[in-house]
Amino acid sequence: MSKLKGMLHSHESCGTVDGPGLRYVIFLQGCRLRCKYCHNPDTWNHDDHKLTQTSEELMKDVLRYKPYIQNGGVTLSGGEPLLQATFALEFFKLCKKEGLHTAVDTSGYIFNDTVKEALEYTDLVLLDIKSINPKTHLELTEVELAPILEFANYLQSINKAIWIRHVLVPGWTDKEEDLQKLAEFLSPFTNIEKVEILPYHRLGEVKWEQLNIPYPLKDTLPPSPELLEKAKAIFRAQGLPI
Repeated sequence: MSKLKGMLHSHESCGTVDGPGLRYVIFLQGCRLRCKYCHNPDTWNHDDHKLTQTSEELMKDVLRYKPYIQNGGVTLSGGEPLLQATFALEFFKLCKKEGLHTAVDTSGYIFNDTVKEALEYTDLVLLDIKSINPKTHLELTEVELAPILEFANYLQSINKAIWIRHVLVPGWTDKEEDLQKLAEFLSPFTNIEKVEILPYHRLGEVKWEQLNIPYPLKDTLPPSPELLEKAKAIFRAQGLPI
């Protein structure tokens, strides 16, 4: 039995948006990105975890819901779950022994040999690409874009199933030129099951206020239905599944 404990923020027993089917979602603590629209800023700092569990302890919680999630699965989210890649690896090994589908929701910024090993036990990667424009990406997230594109290319090389997620933020990620470049980058990939263009929202703003952090997009409104549809059309034109 492993003594390694994961640093967790919370559990969601019946998630419906973080992978196919009904899912048990675990939010791990810690993230290197500082996205201006983040709706979970309370997961940023590794030491602010709400609880700790070994992979075996976490699996005991998951198995209570196995009858409900056996046609869905388990998703590790965050924060950035691959900051705790060794824990993710141990936990996903247990999931596979139980016949559970595994998914990881990641920015793709953390990429090393342990991550590669964890991916061997991962059925689906939900990859959040914030912007294909390096300057915009750095301003929006405070990290470089290059490691994320390297991660995406690796997923293609091993034919790992992925869902691409891109948040449409007016004034930041809605430029037609950038959307076109992102669609063109993704179009040769043969492992993309779908692309999700997600409208920016301000539901996480209250958490920023509770943490006494100024919310940088206070004056930014969600995209209009017309803008959202225009963005989706760009990806459809490249043959990508929306």
